Amino acid sequence: MKMKIQIIAILSLISINLTFAQEKGIINNGKSPYVKLRSVNLGDCQWTEGFWADKFKIAEKSMVPYMGSLLCGDTGHALNNFKIAAGLKEGEHKGMHWHDGDFYKWLEASMYIYAQNGDKKILEEVDQYIEIIGKAQEADGYLQTQTQLRDHVDRYENRRFHEMYNTGHLLTSACIHYRISGQRNFLDIAIKHADLLYTIFMPETKQFGRFGFNQTQIMGLVELYRTTGDKKYLELAERFINNRGKYKVEHHPTTQGYPIGDMVQERTPLRESDEAVGHAVLALYYYAGAADVYAETGEKALIDALDRLWENVTYKKMYVTGAVGQAHYGASTNRDMIQEGFINEYMMPNMTAYNETCANVCNSMFNFRMMGLHGESKFADVMELVLYNSALSGISLEGKDYFYANPLRMIHNTRDYEAHANVTESAHREPYLACFCCPPNLVRTIAKLSGWAYSLSDNGLSVNLFGGNKLDTKLLDGSSIKLTQETQYPWNGAVKITIDECKTDAFEIMVRIPDWAVGTKLLVNGKNAGVKAVAGNFATIKREWKKGDVISIDMPMDINFVEGHPRIEEVRNQVAIKRGPVVYCVESPDLPKDTDILDVYIPGNAKLDVKYNPDFLGGVSTINGNIYLRSDGGEGMYRTIKKPAWKTLKTQFVPYYAWSNRGTAEMTVFMPVVWE
Repeated sequence: MKMKIQIIAILSLISINLTFAQEKGIINNGKSPYVKLRSVNLGDCQWTEGFWADKFKIAEKSMVPYMGSLLCGDTGHALNNFKIAAGLKEGEHKGMHWHDGDFYKWLEASMYIYAQNGDKKILEEVDQYIEIIGKAQEADGYLQTQTQLRDHVDRYENRRFHEMYNTGHLLTSACIHYRISGQRNFLDIAIKHADLLYTIFMPETKQFGRFGFNQTQIMGLVELYRTTGDKKYLELAERFINNRGKYKVEHHPTTQGYPIGDMVQERTPLRESDEAVGHAVLALYYYAGAADVYAETGEKALIDALDRLWENVTYKKMYVTGAVGQAHYGASTNRDMIQEGFINEYMMPNMTAYNETCANVCNSMFNFRMMGLHGESKFADVMELVLYNSALSGISLEGKDYFYANPLRMIHNTRDYEAHANVTESAHREPYLACFCCPPNLVRTIAKLSGWAYSLSDNGLSVNLFGGNKLDTKLLDGSSIKLTQETQYPWNGAVKITIDECKTDAFEIMVRIPDWAVGTKLLVNGKNAGVKAVAGNFATIKREWKKGDVISIDMPMDINFVEGHPRIEEVRNQVAIKRGPVVYCVESPDLPKDTDILDVYIPGNAKLDVKYNPDFLGGVSTINGNIYLRSDGGEGMYRTIKKPAWKTLKTQFVPYYAWSNRGTAEMTVFMPVVWE
């Protein structure tokens, strides 16, 4: 009887906490029953100074406005597509089948900026576009300009037209708009569209059983469920998961013209999966959506599968930069043809690595959700690794030029993916990509990142990301909490968190100790915090806090050589340089003219030092030291081995994300090491 009373008391406490849960987060998991760390409201955390404050300012002043000029003009043509569908303009559809989704992502990014700066002009502009979108929507809720403007294409005729992908971004963007603005104009469009989707795809039909392959609609439907409380949207999201791997893998009228099988994760049911396969973006959107569904249903088979898939991606198919999707073209282990995706374990080419920016961003999205489900910092470690490296590498420092793919080595302008879907990739970033999915995906992530910095635990909060910021939010019991974080991270490992306001009762602050930060010191008011700071874990400090209390985190920022697993053949006897969360590279502007990047070797005993340069590449810490240049390379594919002739050169290494910002360049992350 006593145990029963205790269980009832615990459940009552959880119920009370959820009553005060916040409902305006990036993902609205405040009342999701199977979540351990929940989102803070959008706008509750604001960057104030340092790395992410600088990036947000560039997003506010450059990235989002410039992207709007593209998508709302004749270059991007996305808004024109909606105008034509609305009868406000004459013309034909231009852009990829998924271009509507690019526009929705840009609208979402605009709303994140508005949540921070409160500029009413942004909201007014967005609402003008929403009005056009509403006029483009058909009476029954259908909204897909790529089919509406093509007489020869029927609704849901073929999955290669990416209707589900556009749907997911529509639903997500509309939910974000509603949470930030409180207005229903966009949300009502999304509801009308989702209701139509339910009537078509909820019934069990073989015709549409394999349709939802680029599955952003799963995340969008779960967010719509969380926003409206209508459970049919959650049921439909689960239906799309249940359908994968359920039907025989063979061509069908709805699949013609696009790869089948592992490419679109349909050969194996998700609950039985243990290997990430196929197109990396498709896979990670799928996994992120399944994580959202698990947060509501608590189905063990789902989380078990997601744990297996996370381990497979993280430990066997992810680059040192957090990038994923090793190959432009290749085959799965089941010998299905794949594009832009996962190939065999430990098969990690450098020069031909595809690592689509979208895939890298999706990896961070998936890990943010997994962190929430498990309450473990290892997921935030991956999230942060991506953000500082393979995500940011997708955009130039001024915020106006883009990379679609992110290799780890560039030689003699060899990167050319012109054969893929009219996408032209060169050794330098482009001001516009015909396949425009990556730029708005990255920009909306930078714009919303303050919403990832903290999460709410059952009786406290977690510190997920470091950066100068102010937090003004409420804990799950409704009490106010205000913090100020001061740091020059990632260039400096010292972080100071000051309590500005809090309740008098004891609560916990979970401080993430990154997996690389062995030897971190953790103090409260200048004294030992009384908890172990274990790298790769949250250090949980529970006490009665008061205004003025200070948490000091001192993370050692050692310069480390990183080697690959022995099975990664391309990096045997090579190392990368990493300091804190930042991966470095050597770039040709820092080498003698006409130096072949393949002639660069690094001494195993190299003495490296760090220098912060506020006026270089937007303000970065460079790593400086000697390298070897080999000067006796022979001719031909194979050469007789000789004792190498070395030339010693002092140079600098720059953060990988900042490469190709000084003109067309060669670059490598991994370098052969000479041990002496």
